[in-house]
Amino acid sequence: MTDPWVALEPGADPAERVRVLRRAHETFAVAGTVPQPVRSVVADSWRRSARAGVGPEGTASVELTDDDLGAYRAEHPLARVMPLIRELVGTFAADGEHLLAVCDAQGRLLWVEGDPATRRKAGRMNFVPGARWAETAVGTNAPGTAVAVDRPVQVFAAEHFIRRVQPWTCAAAPVHDPRTGRVLGAVDITGGNGLAHPHSLGFVQAVARAAESQLALLAPEQTSVDVPELTALGRDEAQLFLHGRKMRLSRRHSEILVLLARHPEGLTGDELLCALYEDESVPPVTLRAELARLRRLLGPGLLASRPYRLTSPVESDVAIVERRLEGGAVMGAATAYTGPLLPGSQAPAVVRLRTRLADGLRTALIARRDPDLLADWAHAPWGEDDLDVWRALAAIRPTAPVRSRLVALESELAAPAGWSHRTPR
Repeated sequence: MTDPWVALEPGADPAERVRVLRRAHETFAVAGTVPQPVRSVVADSWRRSARAGVGPEGTASVELTDDDLGAYRAEHPLARVMPLIRELVGTFAADGEHLLAVCDAQGRLLWVEGDPATRRKAGRMNFVPGARWAETAVGTNAPGTAVAVDRPVQVFAAEHFIRRVQPWTCAAAPVHDPRTGRVLGAVDITGGNGLAHPHSLGFVQAVARAAESQLALLAPEQTSVDVPELTALGRDEAQLFLHGRKMRLSRRHSEILVLLARHPEGLTGDELLCALYEDESVPPVTLRAELARLRRLLGPGLLASRPYRLTSPVESDVAIVERRLEGGAVMGAATAYTGPLLPGSQAPAVVRLRTRLADGLRTALIARRDPDLLADWAHAPWGEDDLDVWRALAAIRPTAPVRSRLVALESELAAPAGWSHRTPR
């Protein structure tokens, strides 16, 4: 294959390709090895699916129904661009007896629309609104894999990990928040083998880009006040969105803004010194120089002194996760949590906040006992060695790969009974 993201090159025989893929799928199911004809993007996805404990005979579960689904869709950012997506895809889907599907960043299907007969057939495999189609839940599939790898992707026939999905072909592309760059979800077209053409992948990617452009145009309407937004989870250098500008901050400036955003009342110079520096011998002039550089970067008026404080409220992804946890919205908190807070930071106050936030979320996940949410955490870079989460996942979903990983992890860590895994730093 000349393009690893395209399922079927022009001129290829779909029937022969299906036979090759089915043999490869059976080889993987028995031996755990991926034969050479399988595209690398699919082979990597099969391996991730197996590690997540997905079985070839599995099926998607419906997580959101009725009022819960309606409320979640209404609040989701992609709801604002659904009229555009329908306009672009509707005729294409209807003429080809395909389905248009839109999922969130966790692979949950929010909208599934299109040919009624095709919808009925898709419903028999739970390809319906509210169902979870993340890789960790149902294995390789276009919407789930697209959000997992953050790339447009086609999945053709027996490239699907679950056998009951293998009669289908789909193409999906992720949609990003134009302000933050975060994945909001994906646009997917699902149907027959005709979707394996390279043009289908280009088409769905164009739809996703159009949706992003529309979101950018609508962004000023999202709030009547231009509230600065700070993104600091899962990245060593935070991003600040201020007055329409996107600024990448240095690590020290990232730490300062995270702390000041949490303390609207302000912090004295001594308090900031203790919060930022492990070395107590750091002179105050070092901090003052950093604050002067930060003030120049932010522009006049946002950073005040005596005490050091932000003159405008700043929304942050940290605060969003905390609010959702406090309100008991565990799924929403897990969706917003994109990684540890400034993972490379050694500032004492940031380390404490990072640990408290991660521990609070993982404790809530364990208590909720949702196997898909636990699997998402366990297979994320920050959770791959989290013994407590793997134990909780094994208790609910004791598949061979999950049990194997748990045994290996317990052996590696030589963990005594009752030991609690340290939150990743």
